[in-house]
Amino acid sequence: MSATITVIGLGSGDPDRLTLGSLKRLQGASERYIRTKDHPVVSWLAETGVEFTSFDEVYEAKDQFSEVYEEIATRLLSYAEASSPGSEIVYAVPGHPMVAEATVKLLRERCEERGIPLSIIGGESFLDEAFLRLGFDPIEGFQLLDASALGSGWAIDPRQHTLIGQVYDVLTASEVKLGLMELLPDDYPIVVGHALGVDGQEQIERIPLYELDRIQGYGNLSLVYVPASNDDALRMRSFQRLHEIVSILRSPDGCPWDREQTHASIRKNLIEETYEVLETIDEDDPDHMREELGDLLLQVMLHSQMEEEEGVFTVYDVIQELNEKLIYRHPHVFGQLSAEDAEAALNNWEAMKAEEKKRKGVIDEQPSALNGVPRDLPALMKAYKLQKKAAKVGFDWDEIDGVWAKLEEEVAELRAAVAEGLAPELQELELGDVLFSVVNAARHIKADPELALTQTIRKFTRRFHYVEQRLSEQGKSMSDSTLAEMDKLWDEAKSKERE
Repeated sequence: MSATITVIGLGSGDPDRLTLGSLKRLQGASERYIRTKDHPVVSWLAETGVEFTSFDEVYEAKDQFSEVYEEIATRLLSYAEASSPGSEIVYAVPGHPMVAEATVKLLRERCEERGIPLSIIGGESFLDEAFLRLGFDPIEGFQLLDASALGSGWAIDPRQHTLIGQVYDVLTASEVKLGLMELLPDDYPIVVGHALGVDGQEQIERIPLYELDRIQGYGNLSLVYVPASNDDALRMRSFQRLHEIVSILRSPDGCPWDREQTHASIRKNLIEETYEVLETIDEDDPDHMREELGDLLLQVMLHSQMEEEEGVFTVYDVIQELNEKLIYRHPHVFGQLSAEDAEAALNNWEAMKAEEKKRKGVIDEQPSALNGVPRDLPALMKAYKLQKKAAKVGFDWDEIDGVWAKLEEEVAELRAAVAEGLAPELQELELGDVLFSVVNAARHIKADPELALTQTIRKFTRRFHYVEQRLSEQGKSMSDSTLAEMDKLWDEAKSKERE
């Protein structure tokens, strides 16, 4: 058996709001601890003879808040286990113990595991004062966020009132500002509250968002309030809004064209949009890429919306399955495995992919090392992937010399087929063998044949346009120019590229 740990909330900061029952419990305790003395009620209690042992030195010793909370919980548990059965350890925390109090969360998890009795006595939360002093009703829609847990992709719904607690200092305020600016205009009106409800200390400042880290007074009793807004323009960075828009477009009152589309009718659009994204990558054009990625995402949204209308799945099911797949197939990131380099990571991916299929009961009718290559891939890309799979099981030349010999052999067979006047379809087959061998060469020199050919196409197009332009300057066109003239301009284009 051990002592009981009793957690008492000290309220939002006004000693008059401390309940009589909590005060009596504090006065009667023989062993009292407090997370931090930096709270208005603590100094008042000290004047009445109620002293605490604080954990403020833990804050100085640790670099992360998570480490601080872990250390405090660990100490309290050890104190309880070392105390006499039936005795009581009182642990006081600012506000309400069940609102934004990480140490209490840890105690609730671990006291039960270790058989330590835990009692929690509530107190006035900073939320109570926030609702009162800032003048909004949480039933209209409300979200509470922790500034210390802020990260990229922080989700805020502008339609809901938002309170952000734990804004301890200017640095934290700056991080909050940057997070909010991902979603809201720089001049969006917000409110900063310090020591709400504490007589003589309360400060409420209404400022534009960009000034959030330019004001003073941040501390343990500071918060940021983002008022709700029904302006749909504020939700333009929201995935939820995108889902709504696509749903409206497909609704009876939406767009006639969008309503008529089926998976089959827009199948080609998905392919076209994919290649338009690839074009922006080749051109290294981020602005255009942003636009084309949006067009590609629209195709995903439309196909998902069609299935949602049939009650099969929604785009959120798509996202869930993707998230689960990414976590499962990266055990070297989210699990216990390791990967020293990209090749090891890829091996992990393939192994987990195979295990995934086994779990789902997916069995290939004809197991093959070549399985898993999409049927409709462009031929050059498909050849590359098939060869890579074959190479993994040892079906490959050890040295590139074998590749050169095979390529020369295939070129010779193509030349012979053409010279002998074989049927066009036979010449075409021989040409395919040459191309397949070229892909093999690309793989052995660790080059992507698709990318290599794309770069050559771009180079050819650039030089061809140069020839057209130079002829046009001379008042001529390609049709009335000789090959020698065009070759000369072509060489000129090449030399300019070298400059």
